Amino acid sequence: MAERPPDPSTEGYDPRADRETPRVEEAASGVSHHEPIDLRERLSLNRMGTFDWDLDRGRMDLDPGAMEVFDLRPGEYDGAPMSLISRVPPEEGLRLDAALSQALQDGNSSYGAYFRIQCRDGTRRWTHSQGRILHDAQGVAYRVIGIVREATSELADSALLRSLQQERQRQTVMVQQTTAALARALSVKDVTRVLTGSGGARRFGADALVLGLVENDRFEVIAAAGLDGEVPADMTHSRLDDTLPLSDAVRSRRPSFLSTRGELIARYPRLRPYVNVLPTGSAAFLPLIAQDTVLGALGLFNHEPAVQSPEARNLALALAGVVAQSLQRATLFDQEREFATGLQAAMLPRRLPPIAGGEVTVRYHPASVGRDVGGDWYDVIALPQGRTGLVVGDVQGHDTHAAAVMGQLRIALRAYASEGHPPETVLVRASRFLAELETERFATCTYVQADLESGALYVARAGHLGPLICNASRHIDWPEICGGLPLGLATGFGEDHFPETQLFLEPGSTLLLCTDGLVEQPGQDISAGIDALSAAVRTGPTALEALADRLSDHLWAQPGSDDDMALLLLHRSTIPGEAATPRLRLHVHQADPAGTAEVRSALRRTLDQWRAGAVTHNVEVAASELIANALTHTESGALV
Repeated sequence: MAERPPDPSTEGYDPRADRETPRVEEAASGVSHHEPIDLRERLSLNRMGTFDWDLDRGRMDLDPGAMEVFDLRPGEYDGAPMSLISRVPPEEGLRLDAALSQALQDGNSSYGAYFRIQCRDGTRRWTHSQGRILHDAQGVAYRVIGIVREATSELADSALLRSLQQERQRQTVMVQQTTAALARALSVKDVTRVLTGSGGARRFGADALVLGLVENDRFEVIAAAGLDGEVPADMTHSRLDDTLPLSDAVRSRRPSFLSTRGELIARYPRLRPYVNVLPTGSAAFLPLIAQDTVLGALGLFNHEPAVQSPEARNLALALAGVVAQSLQRATLFDQEREFATGLQAAMLPRRLPPIAGGEVTVRYHPASVGRDVGGDWYDVIALPQGRTGLVVGDVQGHDTHAAAVMGQLRIALRAYASEGHPPETVLVRASRFLAELETERFATCTYVQADLESGALYVARAGHLGPLICNASRHIDWPEICGGLPLGLATGFGEDHFPETQLFLEPGSTLLLCTDGLVEQPGQDISAGIDALSAAVRTGPTALEALADRLSDHLWAQPGSDDDMALLLLHRSTIPGEAATPRLRLHVHQADPAGTAEVRSALRRTLDQWRAGAVTHNVEVAASELIANALTHTESGALV
């Protein structure tokens, strides 16, 4: 607000002050009373400057006045527009880009926008930019000549400033919230979840939105929010040359803003039957362009008619740009993940061999987050003499290299097992094979050789979880299994010894093998996961396929489960007329006398199931003495 001129009637008024004022201003500006002032200095004196932006070369020249407006010193600007990022905050840069992009797409000859810069002292001040857009004979913009000026004074204490500040604050929050939410979106599904979730459409100042992607020469709607029903069928899948608003946005690569229902229906009569489904008071249709590629289009709908202000249009365009970049990143993520999971799936068995005397089923889930896959695997191998080999393992790492190593190791282990070697020999050879690959990766594994005719199980493990057994009475047991170091490491440390443990699988019982992805949760002790798995098996369905579904789809899919998972279930059929009497068969290696303690523990559990009562202790002692004599006075191990 201009100051009131001095009043000669006021006490203390000095008439010389008025006469001396011009000389003071001349001295402050450094300009003499009659010296000519060129145009650039005239602009600079009014805190204005000019710029010349060559769109083809990507260079913007600033005169000294413009440098002063941006609070830049000589040497701080190299002519590249991106160099202004130190002075133009990201949210302001988005609006400026949107304003110019809109003008270029509309073929306008000029543009203008208020924005804020951040000075070197950290304060922000209002600035205004306006420019003339020059086009060549073909209508392509090639240059922008403009003026940038400080606008704080003209906006100070004005309703316009307060309105701009409130609107900018609202838009800044919307841009920041949307950008932050989309930054966490990895897949296309994640992006659509952000857009259709709570407040998704309102982030764009709309009541409803429709999102679609280009698929070859077709347009497919993949997400919608705020509609009073389903997306019309003929809009869900359409051709790019159809007269529909989103297809138009893709073909033209230009946004359109329609302020009334009449305007919308006049341009797109095919939408007339759907006015009760789509909020058609006003609408905006925005192409989603990233790195000069049109990925799709976004439709924004409002119930009430409205003429979009330049600020609102710029906000919508800026957010559409953020969505386009997120979709491009998410599409690449999905493609890489599909390739990786496809690679891993190709390395797992495509079919399982028939099992005489029982049934077997498997489940596998890739990692639920991230683009990489893990090295979990399973295998079921037909062995000589009617036996069956069961394998579950996990190669260290979550990448395609882990999947490749897994494929090689699975094939090698299958070959060793198919030759009929006992479990310990199979794991020793597999460990040496992995060490010879020189991959710096190790693998954990449990291998079971099952004879369902007798119920005998021969188990060896290498740093992996042992098996769970659920009998016909739904009793859960995690038998103690001797183990060795992980495959690869065992050979490297010269400790490739994997003692074999023999168990018995009663008729009607089920054996479970799994990887740690089924029982481990981030920040949780693995024992809690093991207890949860035991409870799920105990209370789960008796049918093998139904039990596998419950464990893989519910237990694994709980919040926080992001590791891959392999699950294998083997069920021994009930033999008509045969009592389900537990049997015990254990082998103690001569070089492992400590195995006697394992035998006593397993024997105690078996005798408890037999309800042996008071004789349990006597049988344990007798068995221990017999084993000790066998190990001491013979040249072989002991078989119980």
